[in-house]
Amino acid sequence: MKLYRTGEVAERLGVSKMTVLRWIKAGKIKAFRIGREYRIPENEILRILEGKTPNKTVIYARVSSRNQKEDLERQIEYLKNYCTAKGYHITKTITDISSGLNENRKGLKQLFKLVESGEVTRVVITSKDRLTRFGFKYLERYLNSHGVELEVVFDDEEKTPEKELVKDLLAIVTSFAGRLYGMRSHKKKRLIEAVKNALRDD
Repeated sequence: MKLYRTGEVAERLGVSKMTVLRWIKAGKIKAFRIGREYRIPENEILRILEGKTPNKTVIYARVSSRNQKEDLERQIEYLKNYCTAKGYHITKTITDISSGLNENRKGLKQLFKLVESGEVTRVVITSKDRLTRFGFKYLERYLNSHGVELEVVFDDEEKTPEKELVKDLLAIVTSFAGRLYGMRSHKKKRLIEAVKNALRDD
């Protein structure tokens, strides 16, 4: 009986090494402990590849307003092409047109239900702020605790702290202005423009 290291198993199954370790601890995949490491028998890999523990990928895309629908479509198209190239099986496409600060997003709540019912093993997003403006690490930990891997296509490390701060300030102003004046009101738009101009002047 051939045994494989967790890294080798992760590569064959198309998941991260951390996901394999979570599966072992959750009893979803059998493994032998050898010193500090685990070894997984080949028949366990074949069992998963045969679909007894299916790999279910959900893509999640979000934009803040309805006039960004083209951007939403581009996100979806890119994520579908990315998953196809990686060999991921997409079971669901979830979208939201809402602020990243909104905790009651319809699509986000749908995603949580899928996670909690075990109907997803991987969530793929274009960037961290598509999932949430704040508290990304908490959401990632929540998904991981249910055996779900969160894959971010674009690395946010290229963004400077200054640019991130501006985006965060605008997200907060947009959210609160929408609550005060209504999402489509002229007062809301004027306030946001005033904040943008002030930030540019700085």
